[in-house]
Amino acid sequence: MKRTVLLLASALALASLAAHAESVVPIPPPAAEAPAQSAGLETALLAGGCFWGIQAVYQHVRGVKNAVSGYAGGTQKDAVYETVSLGRTGHAESVRVTFDPREISYGKILQIYFSVAHDPTQLNRQGPDAGPQYRSEIFPQSEAQQKIAKDYITQLDKTRIFKRPIVTKIDTMKTPFFAAEAYHQDYAIKHPWQPYIAINDAPKVENLKKMFPDVWRDQPVTVAEAGGIGG
Repeated sequence: MKRTVLLLASALALASLAAHAESVVPIPPPAAEAPAQSAGLETALLAGGCFWGIQAVYQHVRGVKNAVSGYAGGTQKDAVYETVSLGRTGHAESVRVTFDPREISYGKILQIYFSVAHDPTQLNRQGPDAGPQYRSEIFPQSEAQQKIAKDYITQLDKTRIFKRPIVTKIDTMKTPFFAAEAYHQDYAIKHPWQPYIAINDAPKVENLKKMFPDVWRDQPVTVAEAGGIGG
């Protein structure tokens, strides 16, 4: 019986993967970008549904040095998974992406975010998950990042590539980020056969490989390898 259930789950996951791969629509990169802010690493802070999938995508992006799951938008005392899951803390499940701007631009980070990492037209939900903690939001780390994000959303809405308007929020600057509990880090890598991961998140990684071969990396960078949640 258990073997039958596992086989069924695998079949459903593969079917879902194929459906997702066909439904993704390629989007153009930002029309304009600002130069790198410094010679060092930069940070992007993004929310778009369950952080397992967002983290998994960026862990396979060349130029990303670390991708940490966590919470943004609320206070430190509420940055606890069980509390955030109630949907009343102001927090969004988020991922802090540390990247080298000499290898990948912030605009490219956003192009991946809008195209394969999540659906920016879903309001306060993402796939099977509903609530403001699963909202689509970019937390700019600088005025330059905020301008790039605003201009990009305007650009994409004008092209009508998406059937509905983009609902991604971008108004909150330099929001504090609180890393999630250790068991959430590298979750998709550690649990590739868990049904939620196989059905909802594995297709995102496959779409990244298919649509962005120029930045694809086969071996994902893990939080542990990157030096932990502070790395």
